[in-house]
Amino acid sequence: MNERVQRLEEKVAYLERHVTEQDKAMLELGDLLVKLRLELRALRERAGSGSPGEGDREPADERPPHY
Repeated sequence: MNERVQRLEEKVAYLERHVTEQDKAMLELGDLLVKLRLELRALRERAGSGSPGEGDREPADERPPHY
């Protein structure tokens, strides 16, 4: 019976460590998501700050530079 309890304690310790590692990974991913959202917002604002109407056109509608 003592060996059985020891195995269960080892499994619990492993699972607790695993949960802690997952928590750290989730926090890192959350921080990365916030950072990427801020970068995306900045890129969208920069793209929208061009000359009026320029950001509204689709790339397929743009004329090549030699026209």
